[in-house]
Amino acid sequence: MTSPRTSADRLGRLLNLVPYLLARPGILIAEAAADLDVTEKQLREDLELLWVCGLPGYGPGDLIDMAFDGDRVTISHDAGIDKPLRLNPDEALALVVALRMLAETPGIGSRDSIERALVKIESAAGDLADAPVAVKLPANQEKLTKVRAAVDSGNALRLTYYTAARDETTERVVDPMRMLTVGTFAYLEAWCRRAEGTRLFRIDRIDAFTQLDEPSRPPAEAVPHDVSDGVFRPGPELPLITLRVGRGGRWITEYYPVEQVVKEPGEWLVTMRVTDLVWARRFLVGRPDVTVVGPQDLVEQIRDAAHAALDQYAAPQPLAADPATGR
Repeated sequence: MTSPRTSADRLGRLLNLVPYLLARPGILIAEAAADLDVTEKQLREDLELLWVCGLPGYGPGDLIDMAFDGDRVTISHDAGIDKPLRLNPDEALALVVALRMLAETPGIGSRDSIERALVKIESAAGDLADAPVAVKLPANQEKLTKVRAAVDSGNALRLTYYTAARDETTERVVDPMRMLTVGTFAYLEAWCRRAEGTRLFRIDRIDAFTQLDEPSRPPAEAVPHDVSDGVFRPGPELPLITLRVGRGGRWITEYYPVEQVVKEPGEWLVTMRVTDLVWARRFLVGRPDVTVVGPQDLVEQIRDAAHAALDQYAAPQPLAADPATGR
């Protein structure tokens, strides 16, 4: 068992501790510690801190009070801490913006619940109901509606799809399975007959689609993706690359899943998996704070791309003619 260490963790624990103890007068400290997932020592330290907490004035009747009977504790005066918390205007506005953004997310489920929560918060917040807050996400809502209608029809689709990782556009026939939203992007999950596997197609990257006359029939092996941790789930079948990253390139370890980070003086050695080496080459070319260590195939691709770029600068370019004189 590990004890929370940050001030924010402790504040949240203290706020929960008062109503917890009020509902369980005379509880054993050991039992309370087990319920709250802290050590007895940490709980006793929290109780000692609660003794000097309360309402402004901090005199008799303003502070939280409690009684100890051996190893048992009872809150005898809660100083109003058991009352429900009220949102201040800034907190309420932040929630309104977040909920409105969620309501605008394409393909989101439980939209009715979001709208009900918005009504409650805006009603409680008074003036926020008419606050000039408009949230719009960059999404092609019209295309999303059409794709969803095509999926609901139960027929197979022919897609013209742009694959950003390989910077190419392909055509493929798919058997739709479901629509889903991950983060701020909407996806069509379908069995791709060309790849013979289940694939996720981002709606904004579907350039065109045609509804076919044949029904959608995903095979038995068409298993939906687990997107609880995001769309990209690196596995052992994907290429493994190793990078030497300077201070300016360390953001890569925060935005992309990495398998290992070895911190060396002045730089980090980062190991990560990528969808393919073509994407890795396009991603890494021209990044001065990143050096590719391996695999050798990727090292050579990066070197060739760099040489090709330098050759463009080395080759003399003909001067453009002066439009006034023609020379």
